[in-house]
Amino acid sequence: MDGQDRPDDWVRVLDVLDAEPFYASYKARLRELLAPAAPGRCLDVGAGTGANAARLADEHGIEMVVVDHAHTMARAAQSRGLTRVAVADAARLPFAAATFAGAMADRVLQHLADPRAAVAEMVRVTVPGGRIVLADPDYDTQVLDIEDQDVARAVLRFRADHALRNGTLAHRHAGILATLGMTDVVVETRTLVVRDPNAVDHVMGLRTWAATAAKRGLLEPARAAVFEVEVDRAIRAGRFLYAVTFFLTSAVKPS
Repeated sequence: MDGQDRPDDWVRVLDVLDAEPFYASYKARLRELLAPAAPGRCLDVGAGTGANAARLADEHGIEMVVVDHAHTMARAAQSRGLTRVAVADAARLPFAAATFAGAMADRVLQHLADPRAAVAEMVRVTVPGGRIVLADPDYDTQVLDIEDQDVARAVLRFRADHALRNGTLAHRHAGILATLGMTDVVVETRTLVVRDPNAVDHVMGLRTWAATAAKRGLLEPARAAVFEVEVDRAIRAGRFLYAVTFFLTSAVKPS
């Protein structure tokens, strides 16, 4: 991110998403899930702009430490009043064992080269009895209402299998936590349903997914063109619908 021409644009994108009712709602639930870890210091891994961590600190009086791999996001977090900000790799957290009362990672594991290592690090730095909270969309759950469902499925599979490193991992978070010895593993789901094609930052750029797949040689250009026509037709007809389910997973480190 830091090497991009306009890295601060990602701060704007995340702020736009945070303002969406669905995102605000599920993030509030994440804060509720982590809050029982208080009193004590908590960690937000891949904190992005730091907005959720700042809200958690304000709402529950929890001292927050945030980590992100990008200097751009670290600066954004500091601008939101967070003073304990580190730039680090999620798979190699720069903290001693049993440092935090709880830790969370929101929409982070889907991007990592080794998500299990990152979760193991979160477990390591959490005190016995502390809570781990994870959240990601699972792109195996995507649906899109356009007439040509074959091309819709092809593009959605690209999004799930190629556009993200771990686009279909979220339903496996519980299993990862269990194999790391965590207890009281609980999974909740929230489904994002988008009818307005201009919402959720233009549905996360959905209309461009087919062209991107074609550029990577993973979809025939003709089918990419059909996808764009079909999306536009669905919008004009008032039938546009895209949905994907988020998994919110929490667990406790045994004492």
